[in-house]
Amino acid sequence: MSSATSAEEPWPVRTVSRKIAEWINRLGNIWVEGQLTQISARPKATTAFLTLRDPSADVSLTLTCPNTLLQGMDPPLTDGSRVVVHGKPSFYVGRGTLSLRVDEIRTVGVGELLARIERLRKLLAAEGLFETARKRSPPLLPGRVGLITGRGSAAEHDVISNARLRWPAVDFAVRNVAVQGSTAVPQILEALSELDRDPDVEVIVLARGGGSVEDLLPFSDETLCRAVATCTTPVVSAIGHEPDSPLLDHVADVRSSTPTGAGKRVVPDVAEETRRIGQLTDRARRALRGWVEREQGLLNSLRSRPSLADPKGPLRRRSEEVDALRERGRRAMLTVITGEGQELAATRSRLTALGPAATLARGYAIVQRADGPDSSILRSAEQVRPGTPLRIRLEDGTIHAVVTEDE
Repeated sequence: MSSATSAEEPWPVRTVSRKIAEWINRLGNIWVEGQLTQISARPKATTAFLTLRDPSADVSLTLTCPNTLLQGMDPPLTDGSRVVVHGKPSFYVGRGTLSLRVDEIRTVGVGELLARIERLRKLLAAEGLFETARKRSPPLLPGRVGLITGRGSAAEHDVISNARLRWPAVDFAVRNVAVQGSTAVPQILEALSELDRDPDVEVIVLARGGGSVEDLLPFSDETLCRAVATCTTPVVSAIGHEPDSPLLDHVADVRSSTPTGAGKRVVPDVAEETRRIGQLTDRARRALRGWVEREQGLLNSLRSRPSLADPKGPLRRRSEEVDALRERGRRAMLTVITGEGQELAATRSRLTALGPAATLARGYAIVQRADGPDSSILRSAEQVRPGTPLRIRLEDGTIHAVVTEDE
């Protein structure tokens, strides 16, 4: 039969099932680790059926094994047991189902679980998922708190009651999930993703009460730790009691030792905040009053200065000084003018008295008689009768009066 198929030449179901079975049978024996979720073993049946689930994903595989193998386990296997099984994959052609035919089952002890957790711890620490620098602080007063916890659990009650005792108006978005067993991690991952996408949720709390190492294994799961590390919303871990320390505590932004502590951590105490607001208000009032008093004192000091107390006084005094100086200047100028005027008048009087015009006006003259055909020059001082015609000339700085011949 050709391996190619078409709408005209399709394979029958039996051929497809047979080819799938042949391919799966070539896989050989393998070791598989997981968590048992369903154990079906009838007392008289020769074959027992089990479901092996991946604790980190919503994936399961059907196991079949001899009933005697299951009955010989000590301690007996229960739902939630971590096991490692050895078997061979097989495909049942009649039903078209895949199962793992198991011939050996080993339980994973606490010591081995702790060793695996420690190896994972070192791996995550080396990648920097535990670094303080990458962790974010939750807001002081979140608008809404996301809570992932078991349904009706004491952890849910502790977180909500303690948070509302501190801040009665706090709003919670609760997502109830399985907190242990094989379905815990997938449900927690789904709830975490949903709350992280909600813009109103400002902080997410993962809470669970105490338990054994096996019970707390989901909170040390690698997939969950990486999901919390990539979460955009701050995450608070409140898993178990004080001694419990799953890996989630190291990856979360805030670790709370108990759910009660988480309830007190996510919201402030309204009484304490009210008291703090009152103290800050008093401090602000005192600071403002002190500032006002200092500024008032400065204003009073400035107002008491002469330039502000009597702003026109300096101008008035300067005006009076200007008037006084102007008066002094006027008086000084008048004194100088008067003195110079008197000096000028005295000089004028002296010039008038000593000048030749005054002498001549009184009828005196300095004349010289000169012999000549047409004139007579008087050469000595003599009295000249008023009305006598004279001819005056200036020679070498001396005034000469000459009596004309008409006399």
